[in-house]
Parts: sequence; structure tokens; C-alpha cells
Amino acid sequence: MKTKTTQIRSGLLYFYVHFVTEVLCFFLLGRYTGDGVTLWLIPLAYDMLAFVPQSLIGAIHDRFGKLPLGMIGLGMMAGAIGLFPLLRTPWLSLVLLCIGNGCTHVAGAEATLRASDGSLSPAAIFVSGGSFGVITGRLLSKTAMPGWPLTVLALTAVPFCLLAREDRLDADRRSAHPCTAFRYHDPKLPPAVIVLLSVMIVAVRGYMGYGIPTSWNKTTAQTVLLFVTMGVGKAAGGILADRFGVRRTAMASAALALPFLLCGDRVMLVSLVGVMLFSMTMSITLALLVSVLPGAPGLAFGLTTIGLFLGTVPIFFFKFTSVAANCTVIAVLTAVCLAAMHFVLRRDRPHA
Repeated sequence: MKTKTTQIRSGLLYFYVHFVTEVLCFFLLGRYTGDGVTLWLIPLAYDMLAFVPQSLIGAIHDRFGKLPLGMIGLGMMAGAIGLFPLLRTPWLSLVLLCIGNGCTHVAGAEATLRASDGSLSPAAIFVSGGSFGVITGRLLSKTAMPGWPLTVLALTAVPFCLLAREDRLDADRRSAHPCTAFRYHDPKLPPAVIVLLSVMIVAVRGYMGYGIPTSWNKTTAQTVLLFVTMGVGKAAGGILADRFGVRRTAMASAALALPFLLCGDRVMLVSLVGVMLFSMTMSITLALLVSVLPGAPGLAFGLTTIGLFLGTVPIFFFKFTSVAANCTVIAVLTAVCLAAMHFVLRRDRPHA
């Protein structure tokens, strides 16, 4: 058994890599310009090319774990930023950016899940780094800063990838299937049912995230605070699940988030409490899928990103414009998620 400090290390290492990944991606996305069609298609293409292939990348990395996937991803994203000013079309750099994004995400998921001995905290800490990177990349894209400093930023993440990769390889040396400690699903249910419901939960939560009413968010500082709260919530979900149980944490955070989300449209503090609670379930759905697919954590992680893509696609074609409609949708979808999680999550062991 690894010590708690050693388990958390891979999460902290890939927190930074994930942060750098999103800074690179959202800096470059913010630099794309063009007509209305281009500006509409690029975010949709980004979501599709970055999220959907991660299941395939994860399945490959499950099989060929010695590939330096994190460093490959960083190199592709740095190349995308370097090529961007030289190309007439943004599409080549966009493809490089997206595949690189997928590589670093899968590498982070594999390292944190395999090295964790069934603990959720490392993966949750890794996932949380993205929120901090997204807002940083967005803010930097609005400045006059050239792209080359971000290629240097990508290089700073290489040692973190190398250290985390050693954690992953060490876990593989200790056990052929290090993720078998994840046992959070109801074993009486068919695995296919659990996979489908887990992906549905991710998709529903992804869609809900775009409908949270936040009319209070009017300044840059408030936007930063919103993303920081999301990141803290993602990390807290895994940490609290390890302390109090996955089922308790999932059900309580989803149920408690609802009144704060519904009543926080004009009150920042109330809304932020809801956002933090809402964000806590992200690592829990990942744990569910790894429970069912303990021999393929990369594929399991890729299925969550497919769920995220399915949840974001409708936003490009249709949005509720009224607060009342958004609140109704959030309430109904929260009930759906609670019912699904109650169905698929096994009961927590008695808490000592």
C-alpha cells in the first residue's frame, strides 16, 4: 500500500499539467478570428476533436502504457501554438491542439487512477486543475502577449509528466490491474447498464453547467472567482468521497447544490456555494466507470469525455433564455441524476 502523500503526489503533478494544457488551449482558442460561421464552428470542432477521441487514446494507452503520452500531448499543443501564426487556415493547428489535449488528459487520468490504490483524491485534484487553466488561458488570449511564451510554459510541465509517469509505471509493476481497488458500483447490475447511466450522468451534468443562472457575473474578477470555485469543488468532491464515502458525497452534493443554484442568480455567494457543490460529482462519475472497467482506466476516462461532449452539443443549437426555464431544467435534470446515482452506486461501508 502506498502512503497517502505518495498517492496524492500524482494528482498534484497532473494538476499542473492539466492547468498548463487548458492555458494553452484556451489561449489559442481565444486568438481565432473570422466570420460568424468560423467562430461558431471552431468551438464545436474543438469540443468534438478534444473530447471524443479520448476514449480511443485511452484504450491505446491502457495497452501501451510506456508511451510518454503526456509529453507527446504537450509537444503537439506547443506545436499548434507555434504554427498558428504561419498558417492561412486555423484547422491544422486546431487538430494538433485537440489531439494534444486528449493525450495529456488521458495520461493524467491513467497516472492518477493507477497510482491511487482506489482513492479518488488524486484524480479529483488532477481534474480540478483544468478550471484554473481555462480562465487563465481566456484572460491571456485577450492581451497582446505573443504565443511563444506559452511554448516555454509547455516545457515547464515536462518534468511533472515524467515524475507522474514513474508513479504510473511503478503502480503497474506492483500490480497487473492496479485499479481493481475501485469498487463503487452496484455489482448486481449489468456493467453495460452502469456504463450507459454513468455516461448519461456526465452528459446531463455537462449540459446543466451551461444553464446555471449567474446574472451576478458581470466583472472579470467575478468570472475568475466562478472558475476558482469550480476547481475547488472538483477537488473537494474526491477528497470528501474518500473521507465520507462515494455514495454519501455524490447524493448529498447533488441534492444540496440545487437550492443554491436556483436561488443564486442575483446573489454571488449563494450561487458560488451551489457551483462548488455541483462540481463535486465530476470525479465520482469517473470512479463509477473505473469500477466497471478496472483493467481499462484510460478507456473509462475517455467515456466521461464523450459524455461531456454529448452534454455540450445541444448548447451550440439551442439555449434557454429565461431564468425560470433554466431553473426548471436544472431541477428536473438534478432529479434524474439523483435517481441514476441512487440506482448504480453501491452503499458505502459503515464510516468509522
